[in-house]
Amino acid sequence: MGLSIVIIFSLYSVLSGQPIEISVEECCKDGRERGLQKHDCASIPLISESATCRIAQEQCCMTVLEDTSCSSGINMAKDQGACETLFFDSPCETKTAKMCCDCCLLGKAIQEHGLACDISLSLGYQCGLVSRACCVDRSSDGDTTTGNRTTPDSSSDKTSTSETVDPILTDVCKGGGNCEQRCQGNGTCSCFDGYKLKPDSLGCEDINECLLGANRCRRGERCINTIGSYRCQREISCGTGYELTETNDCKDINECAMGIHNCAPQLECQNTLGSFRCKPRAQCASGFVQDAQGNCIDMNECLSQTGPCKPGETCFNTVGSYNCQRNSVSCGRGYHLNEAGTRCVDIDECKGPGGPCDGHGCINLMGTFRCECRSGYIFSSTSRVCEDINECRHYPGRLCAHTCDNILGSYKCSCMAGFKLSSDGRNCDDLNECEGNPCSQECANVYGSYQCYCRRGYQLSDADGNTCEDIDECALPTGGHICSYRCHNSPGSFHCTCPVPGYTLAPNGRSCQDIDECVTGTHNCSETESCFNLQGGFRCMSFECPANYRRATETRPRMNPSDTVRCVKSCLPNNSSCISDPVHSISHTVISLPTLREEIVLEEIVFLRAVPPAQSFSRESDIIFEILEGNGQEAFDLIKRHEHGMIVGVVRQVRSITGPKSTILKLAMNYVVSGVVSHRNIVNVHVFVSEFWF
Repeated sequence: MGLSIVIIFSLYSVLSGQPIEISVEECCKDGRERGLQKHDCASIPLISESATCRIAQEQCCMTVLEDTSCSSGINMAKDQGACETLFFDSPCETKTAKMCCDCCLLGKAIQEHGLACDISLSLGYQCGLVSRACCVDRSSDGDTTTGNRTTPDSSSDKTSTSETVDPILTDVCKGGGNCEQRCQGNGTCSCFDGYKLKPDSLGCEDINECLLGANRCRRGERCINTIGSYRCQREISCGTGYELTETNDCKDINECAMGIHNCAPQLECQNTLGSFRCKPRAQCASGFVQDAQGNCIDMNECLSQTGPCKPGETCFNTVGSYNCQRNSVSCGRGYHLNEAGTRCVDIDECKGPGGPCDGHGCINLMGTFRCECRSGYIFSSTSRVCEDINECRHYPGRLCAHTCDNILGSYKCSCMAGFKLSSDGRNCDDLNECEGNPCSQECANVYGSYQCYCRRGYQLSDADGNTCEDIDECALPTGGHICSYRCHNSPGSFHCTCPVPGYTLAPNGRSCQDIDECVTGTHNCSETESCFNLQGGFRCMSFECPANYRRATETRPRMNPSDTVRCVKSCLPNNSSCISDPVHSISHTVISLPTLREEIVLEEIVFLRAVPPAQSFSRESDIIFEILEGNGQEAFDLIKRHEHGMIVGVVRQVRSITGPKSTILKLAMNYVVSGVVSHRNIVNVHVFVSEFWF
């Protein structure tokens, strides 16, 4: 029934959402049990959500592992005397075991050398405890004095017949029973001084006197806990010339006795507190003293505080002695003896020509004088003369607008280049440099300077910045494009010229334009010849129709005698060869081209249009254009295209030609029907290439 009630209350607690409180002791107990089971302390199952419980679990678990590892290391040091075969699952456990083994070996070695077990070594806290425990355990001297208490040696022979009283043998429990240290005889256990009972009431554990404040360490000493006791260690070193004793006191080091001094052979070492000094072995005669090297040197008795001479006497040092001479009357600076030689009277420094003030006012004072300096000077108490005042340094930037120059007793102002001193002698006014005509052409005054500039067609010289030099427009990088033909430089300008005859200068003064001699009537063609204008000239040409051809009837009047001349076939009825000739017409035309100075762009120069529209041809009909003669340099080609319902042959210039040069392009316009040329028209294009590009 009781069990049922407990279960019901437990279920009630869970269902009500109230957490079950677990004490810190239970958390630690769980951690110790898991440590004994070799669990990983960082990942053990938590028995509570409390952070305090988690910390207690982990730390108690780690303490068990460390104690187990440390005990294994101590046992290996005692049993094997070496620390070489320590094997644990965790590197941390191996490290702890190795540390405890090494520290135990250190304690045993301290005991073997007859040293005190609580010797002051800079060991860690745990290593110090292990080292002292192993040292005490191995000691056979009975008791070890530590701090202010006496702790029985735990390794003393309990069956010894020695007269030393063993607390365990004299215990009323006769052997101690289950108690670790003392048995009271009434079933209870007790511990030695410096220990306290563990919670199991059987074992004893060390009392940390340092943590509880139960120690007698003095000011300036630090308390260090030991097993069953404690020790006091100075926090501040003793300093140079002292050493720390076992009683924690500072003791003077006798450098002379230990032979660690640096006195010369002729000097004797004398120990002092915290140091030593070297004193001469041999004594010097009266009137001499020894230096640091032991040499006898003269002593200046006159430099002593009391002085060896009587009042009114002057001491003069000699080698090994001194002399006293009676003082004669001597006057200080600014005084001299009176005529009787009995007393000192003031000297009037201001008397006499010139005086000490070098032209300034002089005022005599008792034992001295003072100069009344003029404006711009100040009296110096050191040199006792009137010294010039450097106003420029004393009042920087406050006296002059530009530059301040110090002079004796005053100062003067000066101005930078481009300015002149104003009437007040301090400020600076702008100087109009253009009034002096520094420029060869135009001058513009600016504040503090001036600027020269030139008229159109001139530029300032880089040499002086004032002279204007003519700009050679023709020599500029763009000079080749200023004029079409030739550029002629002139002072401040330039002019262009064109080749003569045949060209004239355009209204813009730079381009050259062709003179149409045929229009102006300046040609010399006969009445039977036709005038054809060319670039830079003209040609008189006469075209006669060949046999069996006549000139075509002109449907419109010829506006220009250089228009195309066309001859059409005209055969007699019985002339079969003429009738069978496929050439129906022969035309002549003239074209003038310039010499291109850059890479040519395809330029269309001649257009051949078919007489009938393109729609009138059947599918078996076609027109074929071709160049028969005159294209030796392959500078032209002939293509066919359709424009506005007509077939057009286009002659293009595809390569530049350098003139002067002329050629006759013989073009054919073939009318093809069913693959056979039915008839053709011949066009002779007379091409004239000019010498120039314009």
